[in-house]
Amino acid sequence: MGRAAPRPLLLALLWLGLCRGRVVRVPPGSLVRVVGTELVIPCNVSDYDGPSEQNFDWSFSPSGGSFVELASTWEVGFGAQAYRERLQRGDILLRRTANDAVELHVRNVQPSDQGHYKCSTPSTDATVQGNYEDTVQVKVLADALHVAAVPPSPPGPGRSLSLRLGEPLELRCEAATASPLHTHLALQWELRHGAARQRVLALTREGRLQPGPGYEQRYHGGDVRLDTAGSDGYRLSVGRALAADQGAYRCVVSEWIEEQGAWQEIQEKAVDVATVVIQPTVLRAVVGRNVSVAEGKELDLSCNITTDRADDFRPEVTWYFSRTPDRTSPGPHVLARLDRDSLVHSSPHVALSHADARSYHLLVRDVSKENAGHYSCHVTLWVPGHNRSWHKVAEATSAPAVVDVTWLEPDYQVYLNASKVPAFSDDLTELQCRVADQRSLAGGVRVTVTWYYGVSRRNDDVAASELLAAMDADWTLRYGERSQQRARDGDFIFSKERADTFSFRIQRTTEEDRGSYYCVVSAWTRQRDGSWAKSRDVFSKPVHVFWPSEDSVLVVKARQPRPFFAAGNTFEMTCKVSSQNIKSPRYSVLITAEKPAGDLSGPNETKDIISLDQDAVVRLGNWTDASRVDGVVLEKVQEDEFRYRMYQTQVSDAGLYRCLVTAWSPVRGSLWREAATSLSNPIEIDFQTSGPVFNASVYSDTPSVTRGDLVKLFCIITVEGAALDPDDMAFDVSWFVVHSFGLDKDPVLLSSLDRKGIVSTARRDWKSDLSLERVGVLEFLLQVHGSEDQDFGNYYCSVAPWVKSPTGSWQKEAEISSKPVFITVKMDVLNAFKYPLLIGVGLSTVVGLLSCLIGYCSSHWCCKKEVQETRRERRRLMSMEMD
Repeated sequence: MGRAAPRPLLLALLWLGLCRGRVVRVPPGSLVRVVGTELVIPCNVSDYDGPSEQNFDWSFSPSGGSFVELASTWEVGFGAQAYRERLQRGDILLRRTANDAVELHVRNVQPSDQGHYKCSTPSTDATVQGNYEDTVQVKVLADALHVAAVPPSPPGPGRSLSLRLGEPLELRCEAATASPLHTHLALQWELRHGAARQRVLALTREGRLQPGPGYEQRYHGGDVRLDTAGSDGYRLSVGRALAADQGAYRCVVSEWIEEQGAWQEIQEKAVDVATVVIQPTVLRAVVGRNVSVAEGKELDLSCNITTDRADDFRPEVTWYFSRTPDRTSPGPHVLARLDRDSLVHSSPHVALSHADARSYHLLVRDVSKENAGHYSCHVTLWVPGHNRSWHKVAEATSAPAVVDVTWLEPDYQVYLNASKVPAFSDDLTELQCRVADQRSLAGGVRVTVTWYYGVSRRNDDVAASELLAAMDADWTLRYGERSQQRARDGDFIFSKERADTFSFRIQRTTEEDRGSYYCVVSAWTRQRDGSWAKSRDVFSKPVHVFWPSEDSVLVVKARQPRPFFAAGNTFEMTCKVSSQNIKSPRYSVLITAEKPAGDLSGPNETKDIISLDQDAVVRLGNWTDASRVDGVVLEKVQEDEFRYRMYQTQVSDAGLYRCLVTAWSPVRGSLWREAATSLSNPIEIDFQTSGPVFNASVYSDTPSVTRGDLVKLFCIITVEGAALDPDDMAFDVSWFVVHSFGLDKDPVLLSSLDRKGIVSTARRDWKSDLSLERVGVLEFLLQVHGSEDQDFGNYYCSVAPWVKSPTGSWQKEAEISSKPVFITVKMDVLNAFKYPLLIGVGLSTVVGLLSCLIGYCSSHWCCKKEVQETRRERRRLMSMEMD
């Protein structure tokens, strides 16, 4: 026989089996209700997975003993006779909430309804598993909760209260209970706007205050409060009523009891306390009617406010300005503002003040055209709240007042006249622009000028105007493109001579300056911000600047008082000048000499002899005969006549002499401008002599030399005609060379020998030397020592003969030149390669000997090797060879 299981194990197995079945559950503990309220007891079955609805039966027992059938979900006549009338009226009914859940509703609970209620479900299972019924106890208490409005309100929505924005609001209700059990009261104030309800402030059953949605900030700021008044009174206080506080207020009280750690609401009562109507604050703002003020004066506007409030309020006043009547359109801006702390915010030219609490003045100083428009004031009323807060209760905007600014347009006339008119080019031109009738120009008005130039037509109109200069309101002068450079050079001068006169000067009037000129005088009005605005422009009539445009004429006539003279006499020539269309001319004279066509020094070469400028300063020209500097004189005989003299004339002075005259006009005082230039007729100096004729030729024995050889060149002079004593002849000899095969380059001076025997040699960049000597009466020798390649070329000599006259003076004859001789310098090939060849042979010999010595030493000491061999080894090698 097996051993029986222990008793605890059997009990555990039985418990597990029971827990695996279905369980019927009702609320645990007990339920407490008050007479007249509704009792709801839920009942459900757990672990039920059937497809159909579960049936439930309810029974009632007043004391917990035997139960009486109360109601059933599947049997209509299940209830006892005592409850059938209440079942028929619907005071007792069952409401299914799910297939496995149902609720028992008992309306208008009576004291007889106190007892035990059992919920059971019939079982068709073969074996009983789980709990098929559950019981709950219900306690019914008498109605001991009292809720009432204070003061008592009539039936309906309660008493009516009318408040204005910002005024305080206070509502009270009483709530008390005489329940024998330990219950708790919860209270909340509700605000109704039609059908919508909103919680204002609540006192929970735990005694905590909770603000409703939207009232958190006001609650924390102290504006909305809930206080107790006595033992049963509850007071709702609103510090400053807002428009949102309008509506019907209700006091809702609920009674709660705590059973086994859970709270049950026993009952709830509500009472309508009052209907609050928030009356808006009456506020009006009025600005004075339309005003007209003169420019430069003060504008004074007042904003008067009217309100029905008499309590402590603070206004905030803002002045607006707009160009259009509609202040809401884009463009209005704030001129000044007075905040609720009486602080003024404005610009320097605008002031805001108030004589009393209901009148505020706007003062605009120095009114200008920009101040014309529409002015309005906006007023906002603020009332103090809790904890130094402020609440806006009303705001209003006045109708705009139209302000018209009348201003006197500057009235003046402008006249332009030419104080100085040019008669010629380079004359001074001066125009004066004068402002007349300045009576209307007040102290705040400034006048400036703008100058224009234009090509005039037949009438007084001006076409194609071009800006010359413009003066801004700050006296800044801006130049036009036409006058910019000439103004920098000081040729155009713009100035203001007096308060009413502007001037324009052209220091040097040119042909391009002819035309019409006019000025425009602008009046500027000073604005409030310190800037200037142009208010009027007045044009002057044009002034024409014109003079006849005739070309300058300059005529020079030269004459010779004594047309026939011989060499050694004085040559005299006078130049007479006449001019037309030249202003205040002064003349400068240059005497030029042109050689005759047969002169060998160059065909028709013209030299400047001497000059006299317009300031009477004499200068010598490029005349090369320095010994005769004192022999030429140029002087001014009259304002338009000049005289030239040449003393001790010589045969070499033959040629054509002219006067080159330039006329100058004064410009800017000490400056001069070239007006015209003219050349006189020529005066010829021609000596008719029967003296000797000199010729020059060049001869060389060595026209082709080797480099380094001596080159000899002979200049031989021949005399034809009358024989002369050698003491009566002297020569200036100069040697020249042209370094080219042709004569296409400029000649280079090599050396010269004057008639006094002084030799001058030019500096050269190569090593060859030159020597020049007289080897005979009519023969001169030039030698080139150590000739170089650069010494090749065409050599010729130039001779200036000097002949002593019967009076004992020396006369210079016409300069003659010989035909060139070409000298060729060749290179000596043998001499050129002799030394390089010797050097190469010597170096090669030395290098060969050194190589032999190095080879011998290397073979003797470095490559020597001793070899010792035995006879056996030799035999072995021999046998190997034989094999």
